[in-house]
Amino acid sequence: MLVLTLKLLLAHILGDFVLQPNKWIKDKLEKKQKSAYLYWHIVIHLLAIMVVLEFNTNYFIGIATIVITHYLIDLAKLILQNDGNARVLFFLDQLLHLLVLVIVATTYTDYSLNLAYLTAPNVILFLIAIFLLTNVSAILMKVIISKWKLEDESKKSLKNAGAYIGVLERLFIFMFIVLGQWSGIGFLLTAKSVFRFGDLSKANDRKLTEYILIGTLISFGLAILIALGYKFMLQQLP
Repeated sequence: MLVLTLKLLLAHILGDFVLQPNKWIKDKLEKKQKSAYLYWHIVIHLLAIMVVLEFNTNYFIGIATIVITHYLIDLAKLILQNDGNARVLFFLDQLLHLLVLVIVATTYTDYSLNLAYLTAPNVILFLIAIFLLTNVSAILMKVIISKWKLEDESKKSLKNAGAYIGVLERLFIFMFIVLGQWSGIGFLLTAKSVFRFGDLSKANDRKLTEYILIGTLISFGLAILIALGYKFMLQQLP
């Protein structure tokens, strides 16, 4: 099943990303089902699948299923898409395509779905660590830093950018520690300091500098504690 799934995934990546020019995407968004590029896109997908499967006709029904569902999913996305839901529909579109690929692959192999591994202690521990690094830490950060309020909040920035940056940096720190690459944390801290230096030097605001420094240290500290706790608990598992 894995080999077949990988082949179908390769065909999907080629058809949806590598061999689909921006010109086609723009035309499809404008003309939707009337766009000729929508149908060329499906043809490219068909050819990609045929090539990676070495033109094996034993997969005829599976290939037809993938191509037809791909057309229907893409058509539904084009009809429903607007400026407000484009990002959500993109991920939903890809998820549905991948789901179809997996279903088709399972029909050609003797494979039984076993979800028991999801309840394995190491998986549960990993999920707990991820949630602690993202949702829980974000809430803790908000509660702790809410003690200090910056007087000047007029400066424009991307919505929730700070929260996303914090989540990403904690995930990177977790990865570095789990892999034993502590030097990566120093690199991350240096990179963040370089990017922040321009803002802080122009602002000439001691409160802003202290606010950012406190937030950074708390975020890094939480990530390090969670990562060390994860490694310790992982060693205690049977």
